[in-house]
Amino acid sequence: MIAAYSATSQARVNAALETLFIAPSPELARLYEAMRYSVMNGGKRVRPLLAYAACEALGGKAEQANGAACAVELIHAYSLVHDDLPAMDDDDLRRGQPTTHKKFDEACAILAGDGLQSLAFSALLDPRLSTSDAEIRLQMVSALALAAGPAGMVGGQAIDLGSVGLKLDQKALEYMHRHKTGALIEVSVKLGALASGRAEKDELKSLQTYAQAIGLAFQVQDDILDVESDTETLGKRQGADIARDKPTYPALLGLDAAKAYALELRDQALHALRPFDAAAEPLRDLARYIVDRRS
Repeated sequence: MIAAYSATSQARVNAALETLFIAPSPELARLYEAMRYSVMNGGKRVRPLLAYAACEALGGKAEQANGAACAVELIHAYSLVHDDLPAMDDDDLRRGQPTTHKKFDEACAILAGDGLQSLAFSALLDPRLSTSDAEIRLQMVSALALAAGPAGMVGGQAIDLGSVGLKLDQKALEYMHRHKTGALIEVSVKLGALASGRAEKDELKSLQTYAQAIGLAFQVQDDILDVESDTETLGKRQGADIARDKPTYPALLGLDAAKAYALELRDQALHALRPFDAAAEPLRDLARYIVDRRS
């Protein structure tokens, strides 16, 4: 079921994203080409899927979350472009293709990332992509800014860069990943819920609990795959975290215990969805997929 849902949702968000990469003048063609390359060169679109699924879980139509879905994917793509730069993780491969700074150059990659970040907020306000009223759009912009900025994803990356070679305990490791990875996953669910126009306080709280659990599970599984998978399957360099001496869950807990923890987090997420009916089944399937995936 998740394969069919994913294919439909990926096609929907890809079509919406394509509308955003039309250069307004010939002088900007290369910049827009780099921006498009950074977003449209593959990817599972997990964050847009979560936005669509959260919207539908509350009785909204998936199309209502197009702006949210585009916004979270644009923020995610920008973060990958910047993370791959020589000043950070210095990666040459992303999604099985050359990273943006290798395909173009470092300066162009930095500007492409900057452009994608600002474009994300434009997407939330674009009437072609979002029909939410002004108050809800303001809530969505505020939530995304908090999740993507220094109190969220950017702050998590700063902690990550400062943790190379250190031995973090589980509390510190989780703090880092709830920011670096979890914040954007959490806001993907929140934006989708808000886009439905039907989000109530109790429902948002349950969805937040769900999203926090899968956000951490996503990172635990990433760490496991960095040990168990291979470069071709991952589409990026396998063993990179080990080579950089980064703290990971398998290194801290052991591989078997890390796998058990990922399953525990999945179950926490599923438990949080108990108040929801069958309309939330895609969210349940996504929780299972996050810990079952091989790339």
